[in-house]
Amino acid sequence: MFYPILWWIGASFKTTQELALPTLFPTKWMWENYRDGWNALPKYTFTYFFLNSLKLNVATTVLHVAAASLVAFGFARMTFPFKNMWFSVLLLTMMLPNQVTLIPQYAMFHSFNWINTYLPLLVPSAMGGAFFVFLLVQFIRSIPRELDESAKIDGCSWFGIYWRIVMPLTKPALVTVTIFSFLWGWDDYFGPLIYLNSVELYTVPLALRMFIDTQSAVAWGQLLAMSLVSIMPPVLIFFFAQKHFVEGIATTGLKG
Repeated sequence: MFYPILWWIGASFKTTQELALPTLFPTKWMWENYRDGWNALPKYTFTYFFLNSLKLNVATTVLHVAAASLVAFGFARMTFPFKNMWFSVLLLTMMLPNQVTLIPQYAMFHSFNWINTYLPLLVPSAMGGAFFVFLLVQFIRSIPRELDESAKIDGCSWFGIYWRIVMPLTKPALVTVTIFSFLWGWDDYFGPLIYLNSVELYTVPLALRMFIDTQSAVAWGQLLAMSLVSIMPPVLIFFFAQKHFVEGIATTGLKG
């Protein structure tokens, strides 16, 4: 399991010629692969693309958490007409492959003049996401309703119950949603590829692709070095939040 990762690390320090050799680590460590790879692309360093990815993914993560928690609270705690039907429709959207909705979405965003902006990647996040809503609904249902009734007696509104009672108790699930949202957004290549045309808007996955598109002879050592650097933010986030992540997955859907 660890061998491909070890090879990846070793290959990021190799020359292009040495990559063809069946060795795990290089005979000479090319530390300059990281320096040259960081500055390899024309006009922009990888700092620029990292900042683009960071700004975009922080925004989408905040929107996912805020929207999904509100919708999940409504499904888990409130009563309204056709509640079960709408929840079933929500779950059905999880079964639609992204390829099915790609062309209609692109046509719609094109009619809004949103192509080559971050809006096609940001606005859908404000809908919450079916998986995140389902995850939070299952977690909120495990919280005793007696807490809601006590808050109502004290004069708390629905939003007050959501903000003061339910949200603090759903911290593990919210951390899980945050990690999933950030990881999936950081790794997303297809979405930015479809909607972004200008290099100044590119995210890290598209910047890595530029190594192949803009160079006649691909510097594979530099490419592997930058791809290794690109996974550091999600890896660090996962390890720092691992306790809450595991707790959120393990306790989702439990009663009592």
